Amino acid sequence: MKNKKLIIGGIIAIILIIIAIVVIILINANKVENPEEALNSYFMKISEQKYEEAYEKLSSTSKNKTAKDTFVDKNESIYSGIDMTDLTTEITNVEKVDNGEKITYNQKMNTSAGEVSFTNTATLVKEDKEYKLNWSNSIIFPDLGENDKIRVKTIEAERGNIYDRNNVLLAGKGNISSIGLVPGKMSENKNEDIQKLSNILGVSVDSINNKLNMSYVKDDTFVPIKNVATTETQIKEQALTIPGVKITTESSRVYSLGKEASQVIGYVQAISAEELEQNAGKGYNSNSVIGKAGIEKIYEDTLRAKDGKEIYIENEDGEKTKTIVKKDAENGKDIKLTIDANTQKQVYDSLEENKGAYVAMDSKTGEILALVSTPSYDSNDFVLGMSTDEWNTLNQDENKPLINRFLQTWSPGSTFKPVTGAIGVTEGKIDPNEDFGRSGLSWQKDSSWGNYMITTLTPYNETANMKNALIRSDNIYFAKAALKIGYEGFMEGLNNLGFNEDIKFELNAEKSTYDTDGTIDDEIQLADSGYGQGQILVNPIHMASIYSAFVNNGNMIKPTIIYEENKEPEYLKENAISEEAANTIKEDLVQVVENPNGTAHNAKIDGVTIGAKTGTAELKASKDEEGEVLGWFNAFTADESLEKQLVVVSMVEDANSVGGSHYLFPKVTQLFK
Repeated sequence: MKNKKLIIGGIIAIILIIIAIVVIILINANKVENPEEALNSYFMKISEQKYEEAYEKLSSTSKNKTAKDTFVDKNESIYSGIDMTDLTTEITNVEKVDNGEKITYNQKMNTSAGEVSFTNTATLVKEDKEYKLNWSNSIIFPDLGENDKIRVKTIEAERGNIYDRNNVLLAGKGNISSIGLVPGKMSENKNEDIQKLSNILGVSVDSINNKLNMSYVKDDTFVPIKNVATTETQIKEQALTIPGVKITTESSRVYSLGKEASQVIGYVQAISAEELEQNAGKGYNSNSVIGKAGIEKIYEDTLRAKDGKEIYIENEDGEKTKTIVKKDAENGKDIKLTIDANTQKQVYDSLEENKGAYVAMDSKTGEILALVSTPSYDSNDFVLGMSTDEWNTLNQDENKPLINRFLQTWSPGSTFKPVTGAIGVTEGKIDPNEDFGRSGLSWQKDSSWGNYMITTLTPYNETANMKNALIRSDNIYFAKAALKIGYEGFMEGLNNLGFNEDIKFELNAEKSTYDTDGTIDDEIQLADSGYGQGQILVNPIHMASIYSAFVNNGNMIKPTIIYEENKEPEYLKENAISEEAANTIKEDLVQVVENPNGTAHNAKIDGVTIGAKTGTAELKASKDEEGEVLGWFNAFTADESLEKQLVVVSMVEDANSVGGSHYLFPKVTQLFK
């Protein structure tokens, strides 16, 4: 009986719920929006960009005056044109008038030119138990007349310039030549002329025809085909022989040093869809340019120009009658580099025919005076516009001009021997005066090494101490030194020098490493590492900082490429090596140049005392095969009384084909004179 009562009670409850739902539906179905709700509903449709649905909220009088297509097109054009978002409406007053209900409201919205706010009024009339909006242009903006238009004007800002240390412009606004065609002035042999222009400019015939066939093109329209540097006189003269060709001067970002500094400066190009998405909310648009490489990319937020915008009302005579909102343009900030344009060009020109890297740094301040990677691309080519064929040629070049060699890491060869020596003295594991004994031209620790031998090129009768080993560039001595220092001491010494750490430098340089897995745990590898082989990889900028410790009492100067007035030295690593080690290595490297037996004796400069070390590094997949050879030459000013306090690191690939590291002597010593 109890169960039966429960079932009946449940059925009654369900029936009551159903009745309640039906009643609510009927009430809502017969509910009439009040004027405030009707107006809010209209603006909700506008904010959601549902313009066709918004049109249904209009009164019959308004619909008779304005067709649906006209309403939709106008609202969509205006609101999307100003990038309207976050539309809010606050009703402040409702009053009855002869023709309906007059509502006063405050409205806000965000636009591409900033926030817009205003007070407005609207009249709603009752039609078939619903309130409908009497619509006119003034509903969009209070001062917008029936024949007025909303205009959006971009106020262009200037991107910041990039200067060298002496205020020489490296990147900034300049002129380029735009070569194009005026269709109405072309000859009857149009196809033949287009083919000729294609050959001259390296632009495909299809590309030229596509531009000529654009909908905006008329007989008197100038159709730009390709931008070239103003200095390309030969190309321009050839193009002008073709009927219909016209050349105009345009403003563009230009790079004064071209290839000589492109790997440092980088370039700008049109922003991609992906970059636009990544930088949403930062004021970029589809017409923006953005830094793609080098300083242009790293300092994009500093250099970038933020265009201004003005949204205003224009009457039927084309006159501006009211500014709705205006955001002023914000020019980018200039950047001054430590680079010396003359030095940069001098170094690049001397290395242009080679694959190599070059770092010239003030050893007392850390200011980079020249930073070169060869071969290079020309930043201007990217700004002017590259054809697919031009890009493919550059990208597939076997000499890899797109690779930035001074940001990569390389096997340092014998230029690493001073580092091993400095670690040994600092750790107290090596007495620089100790005689390691003669070992001939090949050596191994014991038979556990099997057939593997460490070889050196030059036999000598002098004591096998650190100074003579550096003068003669003795591989065997520094292999023994590494073993004597031991695994832990050697790796700890390298860690103290900043190995396996990101280099604190404005450009993103690869970190130097001593093993692919971070640990040297093989005896032969440890021995090979002592003279710069094994798995040792060093970044040239980092190497320059390490060498600076030899003239800074063991402190590694912090490299910088951003110029500061009265630059005070900062250290990348303080006490990276001991003062004793620094002075010992410094004096020994001076002898590498001064001593007639020194491997860098031919780099001796009259009246200037420098310390230096040559190096040759073999890149090979296994110990038994021959590989590519890198040539190195590192040098520094050893006399603190001289005005030029430099440390220079230079590297050339395929060194055997140019005569080894000695090939770099004149390219380095020219800076010390």
